[in-house]
Amino acid sequence: MDYFLIVVAGLFLIGGLIGCLVPKMPGTPLCYLGIMILNFSSIAEYSVHFFIRWGLVIIAVQGLNYFIPHWGKRQFGGSRRGVWGSLIGMLAGIYFGPWGIVTGAILGALIGELIAGKESNRAIHEAISSFSFFILGTISQLIVAGILIDHYLFNLLTII
Repeated sequence: MDYFLIVVAGLFLIGGLIGCLVPKMPGTPLCYLGIMILNFSSIAEYSVHFFIRWGLVIIAVQGLNYFIPHWGKRQFGGSRRGVWGSLIGMLAGIYFGPWGIVTGAILGALIGELIAGKESNRAIHEAISSFSFFILGTISQLIVAGILIDHYLFNLLTII
């Protein structure tokens, strides 16, 4: 039964990591559920305080990840198409390494803003702001997911 729980927890963590990169997919809550599932196995014993603290962190990160891009769009006049363009460009840029991710995200946001009908100078400004707020939310989720995955791997190494 332990191996089943370990595998299921790992799948939740992988899904959570993917969810950190995909908008509207709950990345960090999936990682949190993975750690909760791992807690039911015999290799991990987390305290109630651990789950309360990390639950509050997850709520804060999810809240910020939702509100920061919307706040940024209102402040700088960006559009939803710019945010989606940033995501699509980032995913397309994965094949070209780190610089491809950054360049793809900015170009995707720019194309999204141009499709939304913005003038080129305004679209460039809004593309950079859309990209910045998207990256801020993504990085915050990846940090939390990385720490939770580290907990999983540390416990996994105890049985090897």
